Amino acid sequence: MNGIRMFMFKDRKDAGRKLAVMLGQYKGKGAVVFAIPKGGVEVGYEVARSLKAPLSALVVRKLPFPDDPEAGFGAIAEDGSAILLEGAASWLPKDTIERIKDEQAREIKRRVTYLRGDRDLPDIEKKTVILVDDGLAMGSTMLAAIAYCRRKKASKVVVAVPIAGREAVRLVGEAADKLVVLEKPEYFHAVAQGYGNWYDVPDKEAVNILKKYSRADGKLENNNIF
Repeated sequence: MNGIRMFMFKDRKDAGRKLAVMLGQYKGKGAVVFAIPKGGVEVGYEVARSLKAPLSALVVRKLPFPDDPEAGFGAIAEDGSAILLEGAASWLPKDTIERIKDEQAREIKRRVTYLRGDRDLPDIEKKTVILVDDGLAMGSTMLAAIAYCRRKKASKVVVAVPIAGREAVRLVGEAADKLVVLEKPEYFHAVAQGYGNWYDVPDKEAVNILKKYSRADGKLENNNIF
């Protein structure tokens, strides 16, 4: 349109509100919302607020290639749940993989302390968990989050994102019980392409959003653990 670029979402708040509409069936059903920091926190805030559900941050880290940190060969969650993409063991020596896993586990510990302090994640055994992020690119971090929820015996794992690449949709769709994606562009190159206002979310902003939910929307008493 005359060089004017049209975005699917104004920002993460807009995306979260639109996503919440598609998750209305879980309102009042005891679901727990886990946001994937840091980009997923504001999206998760809007979803949790709409569903009147507990909100917490599940910390997951990509396992980056040593010579290309922007690309990853898998991901690891805060309890050690790790996903390696097919063929990862042939791309890198085992000791290199373990070293990178240890490095990311230490970074996860730091982020957990900053984002949640001394608060543990809520018990999700026999509960529906809604995993929320601002989008799926490769899908490996979400796969690790799903693995975490399986290990914690969630009864159902729902993944909800505003935008995703089609290969990530396939991989995550096979691993989750339900996948909700608002936009699956034919020519996907990055999650950012769906947003008019895109930026890397600072740690402090993510913490403030979680605290805001606990303060202003904390009507779930002790279940509203961030």
